[in-house]
Amino acid sequence: MNFDFSDDQKFLKAEARKFLEANCPTSRVRKVLDDDTKAYDAELWTAVAGQGWLGAAIPEEHGGLGLGHLELCAIAEELGRVVAPIPFASTVYFLAEAVMLAGTEAQKAALLPKIAGGEVVGCVATSEGPGVLVASALQASVSGGKLSGTKLPVTDGDIATHALVLAKENGQPGLFLVDLSAGVTRAPLKTLDPTRDAAKLTFAGAPAERLGAAGEGFELLERVTDRAAVLLAFEQCGGADRCLEMAKAYALERYAFGRVIASYQAIKHKLADIYVKNELARSNAYYGAWALNTDAPELPVAASAARIAASEAFWFGAKENIQTHGGIGFTWEVDAHLYYRRSRQLALVAGAPRVWKERLVSHLERRNAA
Repeated sequence: MNFDFSDDQKFLKAEARKFLEANCPTSRVRKVLDDDTKAYDAELWTAVAGQGWLGAAIPEEHGGLGLGHLELCAIAEELGRVVAPIPFASTVYFLAEAVMLAGTEAQKAALLPKIAGGEVVGCVATSEGPGVLVASALQASVSGGKLSGTKLPVTDGDIATHALVLAKENGQPGLFLVDLSAGVTRAPLKTLDPTRDAAKLTFAGAPAERLGAAGEGFELLERVTDRAAVLLAFEQCGGADRCLEMAKAYALERYAFGRVIASYQAIKHKLADIYVKNELARSNAYYGAWALNTDAPELPVAASAARIAASEAFWFGAKENIQTHGGIGFTWEVDAHLYYRRSRQLALVAGAPRVWKERLVSHLERRNAA
């Protein structure tokens, strides 16, 4: 069984890297970071839409390229390498996947072409504060097609046009599509990574359409999140690999006591440890990509493993990259902190690693009991 990309997919990946290296240097990321009025890079978003990446996995009949999830994984990895300050994950990994998975033909026809064209920006509004949300604690509700309640934090909530919202209807949890043009109040939230917008959303009679059947909100959300977890894992792998490259390059040019610091055993061990974690994460990510692309029954286990390994690899690589740079690694001028910020953001955007560890154990227990 071959878990590597095909030649065509490798070509797409190489072209994506060329495009992003030319159009998304860290100077553009810093413009979003330093400007409190900019929640994302709108010009880059338009350029990415022009490349067709937003519709890579969307069928051609709905305005996409119809390539598949493996191609989307390749693009996600390259976006992670440059810590792209755009709402790609919220829109493509979550909203588009949810609509393709459970949307009606009318919902697909209305939203998917606009997602592929960059007209729609998505967000996922499930959390209602600290802690893991369970059905008994769900407060947001839908009545007569109108949503009321509060969600926070919502990644990309301040710039999104549409939201995927977990709410109860007639006492049953459901997953709803919500047009954010009316009936919603937004309040920006400060986070560790300002290059990814976050907000508090307060709904007061916002129009809502249910995705899927009544009462299956948590089950559908878990299926969507499993799919998104694999794509996020590739984004994290891209960031982790870039951290290793940055640390290696600095270690080979920095001298201490007449020797490059890469010649010291302590630095060698740091770089070797990053490499091992990155390779473990990539192995799990490839397994997840196979399960996602084939819609294999192993997807919940593969997605959980990929999510855990990639979160650990990116955080570790970002941390050790700063340490390798020494004192200057903590300064504002060095790009290492951009990757540390993004590593923490991505580790939490679809549930913390501890949540995924619990999910992995639960899936394994159920599989072994079957």
